[in-house]
Amino acid sequence: MEANEHVHCLIIGSGPAGYTAAIYAARADLKPVLYQGLQPGGQLTETTDVDNFPGYPEGVSGPEMMIHLQKQAERFDTDVRTGWVTKVDFSGPKHYVEIDNGKHVVSADSVIISTGASAKWLGLESEIRLRDAGGGVSACAVCDGFFYRGQDVAIVGAGDTAAEEATYLAKLCRKVYMIVRKDHMRASKAMQHRVMNTENIEVLFNHETQEVLGAEGVEGALIKNNQTGEETTLDVTGFFVAIGHKPNTDIFKGWLDMDETGYIINKAGTAQTNVPGVFVSGDAADNVYRQAVTAAGTGCMAALDAERYLAAMAD
Repeated sequence: MEANEHVHCLIIGSGPAGYTAAIYAARADLKPVLYQGLQPGGQLTETTDVDNFPGYPEGVSGPEMMIHLQKQAERFDTDVRTGWVTKVDFSGPKHYVEIDNGKHVVSADSVIISTGASAKWLGLESEIRLRDAGGGVSACAVCDGFFYRGQDVAIVGAGDTAAEEATYLAKLCRKVYMIVRKDHMRASKAMQHRVMNTENIEVLFNHETQEVLGAEGVEGALIKNNQTGEETTLDVTGFFVAIGHKPNTDIFKGWLDMDETGYIINKAGTAQTNVPGVFVSGDAADNVYRQAVTAAGTGCMAALDAERYLAAMAD
């Protein structure tokens, strides 16, 4: 792979992790170049209200917060570019990154991966429409559960994450319907017991969502028993999807160590990957917390690790 240009620090991805890494890298005079990727701003651009990020006492919309982060990174002369990474070569001391299917190739002394993860959705037209409109469909109970305090909500999923989010919602909401496609849950026994012992959670086994009801906001959910065919309408104002996330890391397969799901493995307590000079931050490596504030924290770690790595290389 032949490069068109060489940079000191290349950041891939433009969520809270990527922009925080850029702020720290730029202030350390690493002259970072950041490629925004297919979804500039990351998952937060799909979030209407962010109330749990420090420094916003009145809350902020997800897209607005990402604009703030981008402006802050650019204030310190981060070179923010449109484009997405389609191929990498991490075989040598210089790291090569192909942009937009070969239209441009950058070599870099250090690379910070902040490509994030994407929530899996059911794929219903009504679900996606209401999600995009900020109308009560969410893939993060910890982020958005607060807005449904005292209301009735539904959550789809059967694994540990769904069980954990259902019990979290149960503390805030009057009633939580847990929609499970099969006749059993995949969650660990401990998590299943927690769900079953929570009074205001009702588990609906053998049920699938047919439609999320409502024009501008969630007004209910039409579900169907896949054994009897009987349809039921749940009177809910919030609809949560917890069927998993997929890390956006496919292009790094074969180069970086990953777990079985595709999350990049970092060395404990650092942002380092198995390749010297390549660092990871945010949801590309985090399948546990998945919060904007934790992503930002690991973006800071990645930039500091990159700065130390480059300083050692220069000695």
